[in-house]
Amino acid sequence: MTNQVPMLADPVQPTRDAQRHRRRNALHTILGMLELARHDRPPFAMEAVHEPLVRALLVGKTVAAARLGVQLSLSTTSRLRRGMERPEDLVTVLGNLIDNAQDAVLAHRPTAVRERPLIEVDIRERAALTEVRVADNGPGVPPDSREWIFTEGASTKQRAAGHRGLGLAMVSEVLSRRGGGIAVGERAGGGAEFTARLPRASAQADAWSPS
Repeated sequence: MTNQVPMLADPVQPTRDAQRHRRRNALHTILGMLELARHDRPPFAMEAVHEPLVRALLVGKTVAAARLGVQLSLSTTSRLRRGMERPEDLVTVLGNLIDNAQDAVLAHRPTAVRERPLIEVDIRERAALTEVRVADNGPGVPPDSREWIFTEGASTKQRAAGHRGLGLAMVSEVLSRRGGGIAVGERAGGGAEFTARLPRASAQADAWSPS
């Protein structure tokens, strides 16, 4: 079952934690740029992602995840054009959803043998929006938590570990500002699945143009 999550009414405050999330995405984007510079061609699945910032972010996140024993994969059906409007918005949404998934799979490590921590990413371009799906094989999001998990300060993780839920709140803020939305559901095979829809900036402007 998938739950549509209400958007935030107020923007996330520029706290130290919010800056940490932005810095983490920036560092992974730079890591991806350096990794791409070392090779003649990007990894096969990344070839269809033509927006440089998003491609670099994905490569950087993949490298960083692998160092932690997490497998991050991009679907072979993913597509993203070059020159999209405000790619930094997609970097925020995609980067924070991946970080949230990574935190979930790393925290959910029972002593019994289980499958390798996994994050699956899919990016599609629709007529007037970009759709991003990030799924993981962690513990999932309980149905009674899906209404509040995107509010600032909410978290399904231990607060003692310093998690305050700001990454997901930042995702909600960007989507709200762009007139988009996000749905939370269960991944096939177990885990969580987040599907975000980010309208093109020009499409949003056209929608609000006076008649």
